[in-house]
Amino acid sequence: MSVARVGDLVTGPDPTFSFEFFPPKSDAGERALWTAVRQLEPLQPTFVSVTYGAGGTTRDRTVRITGRIAAETTLHPVGHLTCVGQSRDELHTVLRQYADAGVRNVLALRGDPEGGPGAPWSSHPEGLDHGDELVALVASTGSFCVGAAAYPKGHREAASLEADAQVVAAKARAGASFAVTDFFFLAEDYLSLVERVRGLGCAIPILPGIMPITNLAQITRMAQLSGHQVPRSVVARLEPWVDDPEGLRAEGITIATELCDRLLAAGAPGLHFYTLNRSLATRQIYESLAATPV
Repeated sequence: MSVARVGDLVTGPDPTFSFEFFPPKSDAGERALWTAVRQLEPLQPTFVSVTYGAGGTTRDRTVRITGRIAAETTLHPVGHLTCVGQSRDELHTVLRQYADAGVRNVLALRGDPEGGPGAPWSSHPEGLDHGDELVALVASTGSFCVGAAAYPKGHREAASLEADAQVVAAKARAGASFAVTDFFFLAEDYLSLVERVRGLGCAIPILPGIMPITNLAQITRMAQLSGHQVPRSVVARLEPWVDDPEGLRAEGITIATELCDRLLAAGAPGLHFYTLNRSLATRQIYESLAATPV
């Protein structure tokens, strides 16, 4: 059976919808993940992906879960792959595992340092240093459609937003056929990234990453790890609900839905949702978007 290439799907006439999960650390967490997968499967997303844990941990669990999604669901899984702590031979081993499991789409990321975001980067002695090198390695096999990362606010190690856009273009030249951004909260950040990349003559489709805010403290910590703050305009809308978890969650979903509406209206090729292994907020946003007249 042929497997759809995400690079082809995201260039179609209709916007795509995709979901990302993270590998759980326990059996209970894995059960929660599969509950979310089954609840989101009826929405027929274009693809789903499973991340590596921080510092490249959980590699084996990620590969196993991604393969199981390929084997046991109707979903199109995208396998994550990072440079962290892995030699070239080990990277090829993971790719063979993905291929054996029927996975033909890979998101190639340099990954965070083993010491965590902000720690100095240290490559494996027989490994790779940069995301474009990993994209090239995966593309060289001829077996996978390759995706890459992009950063609307710039990667925390980037010298400038312009330099960061040049990295996206380099990944496209290395063989990436689509890119997925980290999460952000202002449409202009994504649109400015696309404009910078297009200004370099690079036409790679860039999927915006969406993370609904259902817990302000949690999302603030996650934003800080990426090297950026939650915009003040967003915080101001959420602060009145700080002592009302349900009210804050509802406002967070409204903010995310408004962001999605604006992105699609501006021509984004699709939306990529960071689910945090929970389905309800993502399903509510998806249903609101589906109910909106085109």
